[in-house]
Amino acid sequence: MKRSIIITATVLLIFFSGFFTRQFLPLKKSESSAMKKVTGIGGVFFKCKDPEKVKEWYSKHLGLNMDQYGTSFEWRQGDDPKKYGLTQWSAFSDSSDYFDPSPKEFMINYIVDDLEKLVIDLKIEGVTIVDSIETYDYGKFVHILDNEGNKIELWEPVDAEYDKVVNARKK
Repeated sequence: MKRSIIITATVLLIFFSGFFTRQFLPLKKSESSAMKKVTGIGGVFFKCKDPEKVKEWYSKHLGLNMDQYGTSFEWRQGDDPKKYGLTQWSAFSDSSDYFDPSPKEFMINYIVDDLEKLVIDLKIEGVTIVDSIETYDYGKFVHILDNEGNKIELWEPVDAEYDKVVNARKK
């Protein structure tokens, strides 16, 4: 009788310790790597001496339709071809500090599914997170550095707002 109580208590202790460990300790790297992280390229940004002249050149010679930010390329989402997406192309002044702390002349914006979860995973993996997550009507953003110091912008779009932008372009 005493032995069955000890065995039962031991089994319960092992079960609950496993349960509480999963609830309150961070995920291991192998568990987080299963998450789909990047789903597309949201933008390509680069520095140049004269952004207006660069935009004019690309418009004249390559036919890009420019606005104040540059241009956007429309595409269909691979998982759901009925849904559209945009990739922004923007020229920044070479004096812009938007790419800081990276000394590089470019930055890529990647679209992600779950930015808050991804940031937790990246912190666990030792990735440098440059700033905190900022939220706007059209999505959440954060900046990280890759292993060579390139600044990367991560964006989790708000689908309803993103769809408004895409549909406005179609009119």
